Amino acid sequence: MKNMSPFTVARASQREAIEARVAMRLAGRLAESTQQLPHDISERLRVARERAVEHARHARHAVAAASSPVIVGHAGGAAIFGATPIWLRLASLMPLIVLIVGLVLIQQYHDYEQIAVAAEIDAALLSDELPPTAYGDPGFAEYLRSAP
Repeated sequence: MKNMSPFTVARASQREAIEARVAMRLAGRLAESTQQLPHDISERLRVARERAVEHARHARHAVAAASSPVIVGHAGGAAIFGATPIWLRLASLMPLIVLIVGLVLIQQYHDYEQIAVAAEIDAALLSDELPPTAYGDPGFAEYLRSAP
């Protein structure tokens, strides 16, 4: 029912309702007339009806599966079946691609920030005149953080 107007959907629903009423009337008339038949014929007809109903049920499920690209499962999850256009498949993969690219960019930015901090510490060490014993002092890192 994709790309159908509300009017078309309403007409399809009315048509299905009329078909269901006709089917119920026909089934009722057939049931009335089978009471006059011999037992062996009525049993064969009953078995034939059950086969026809089962065959119709399978045909309905096959048509529904072939016409609907998305089928919702019992838990509410959806699975894509059928022949879907390539742009629809790419569009469904787009959020995943954007997420992966975003995570890679965040990681690169984090690495860049760590490199910039290390370079700043190295520049402070190389430009400052401190005795070599100051580099081994435990408070030296604090001194570097507090120095302007």
